[in-house]
Amino acid sequence: MRATITLAITTCGLVATPAYAATLDVNVEIPKLNVAEYHRPYVAVWIEGADAQTARNLAVWYQFRDTNEGHGTKWLPDLRQWWRKSGRSAQLPIDGVSGPTRPAGAHALSFGDAQLQGLAAGEYTLVVEAVREVGGRELLKVPFKWGAGAQQGKAQGSSELGAVSVAVRP
Repeated sequence: MRATITLAITTCGLVATPAYAATLDVNVEIPKLNVAEYHRPYVAVWIEGADAQTARNLAVWYQFRDTNEGHGTKWLPDLRQWWRKSGRSAQLPIDGVSGPTRPAGAHALSFGDAQLQGLAAGEYTLVVEAVREVGGRELLKVPFKWGAGAQQGKAQGSSELGAVSVAVRP
């Protein structure tokens, strides 16, 4: 009898453990640059854990179609930080993550349970990296806490990125 009661308590304890459900809203601004030769930037958006390891790839924008310069994946290593941390081992395109380059302007991204499933509560950093052919490179980091209720954070770029913001909504 005691074993049955213990088993029932253990099973109930596992079922009663709440999962953290929230939405992560990210806004990335690509500034309009007045330059002689403009190319849309390649952009990578990911989450790093407190250990600076990639916890989740959220978006990778690059040239999908073949051109006379080759396939767009050829230039992904130019996103140096992303490439070193997770890009080189990723199977491209990453389902639900990869997308085409974006024009200048504000771009809103929203991630829910499907993309963030299994992300444990804790301190994280949203990282956005942009690189442009015949242009520059820029990396912005915005810290946030997952599982700590509603919050917001932002960073301001100076060349290849404009304003970057993150909002956690429970």
